[in-house]
Amino acid sequence: MKTLTVICPCYNEKDNVEPFYQEVLKNEEFFSGKGVELKFLFVDDGSHDGTLDEIKKLSSADKRVHYLSFSRNFGKEAAMYAGLEHAGSEFVVIMDVDLQDPPHLLPEMFSYLEEGYDSVSTRRVNRKGEPPIRSFFARMFYGIMKKISRTEIVDGARDYRLMTRQVADAILSMGEYNRFTKGIYGWVGFKTKWLEYENVERAKGETKWSFWKLLVYSIEGITAFSTAPLSIAAFVGALFCLLAFAMIIFIIVRKLIFDDPVSGWPSLVCIILMTSGVQFFCTGILGQYLAKTYLEVKRRPIYLIREEA
Repeated sequence: MKTLTVICPCYNEKDNVEPFYQEVLKNEEFFSGKGVELKFLFVDDGSHDGTLDEIKKLSSADKRVHYLSFSRNFGKEAAMYAGLEHAGSEFVVIMDVDLQDPPHLLPEMFSYLEEGYDSVSTRRVNRKGEPPIRSFFARMFYGIMKKISRTEIVDGARDYRLMTRQVADAILSMGEYNRFTKGIYGWVGFKTKWLEYENVERAKGETKWSFWKLLVYSIEGITAFSTAPLSIAAFVGALFCLLAFAMIIFIIVRKLIFDDPVSGWPSLVCIILMTSGVQFFCTGILGQYLAKTYLEVKRRPIYLIREEA
């Protein structure tokens, strides 16, 4: 039989592990009929609420359940990478254990693979249940990425994706430390089917993604898959050089005609402050790219495993 490994990144999801496991198993009969065995690979991302204990209970009762436990919290991107790296099956699917990724879609997703698609990805058609301001900035982010990046990043895309081994290996070949999987999916390409569904709220618990974390994550995406900010910084710098040159000419002419060196200093101060602000802004953009390069060249491991089974 072929194998489908369900990769489940977990961080403080104690109450969701068992319900998620039971929901996925409802599809067992379908996959058995297709000659596919279901396996689970839970990746405990440094949880401290007993999540690992719940996973161990499942593992002791079902030999199809395996797990990796990180030495600390490395983040969801690292957990997904570790799952793909340790799942040696013909098919893999990445799912959140909070049941926001509906398990009942798995049969439909697998049917598209049978039709010849290399991967099946999901996207939400709405953001029902999310705070309005969060939804607004999310739409802004995807709109910006669509304009400044050549890589396809779909609005509302989830990490919930069923793929063949070939696609998984392609993703693993991108071993960068600063990971933005939504962009990596688009970069590797392959024949992908998009499956839309209504947004589903968490079964239990609270989201681990605060507004600040999402903002940092969006910056990761922009710097990882677009150099447009560097071009913007260069353009703004050139523009202000021209403005400064024009001001110098203006001041010289005014001095020669009116002989009035004192008048106008408030506007000059405003110009200096604005120019300095733009310089610091552009330097900050350069700093972001330099920081990413710094982290990459150190070649630190993406994750460290403390325990596995």
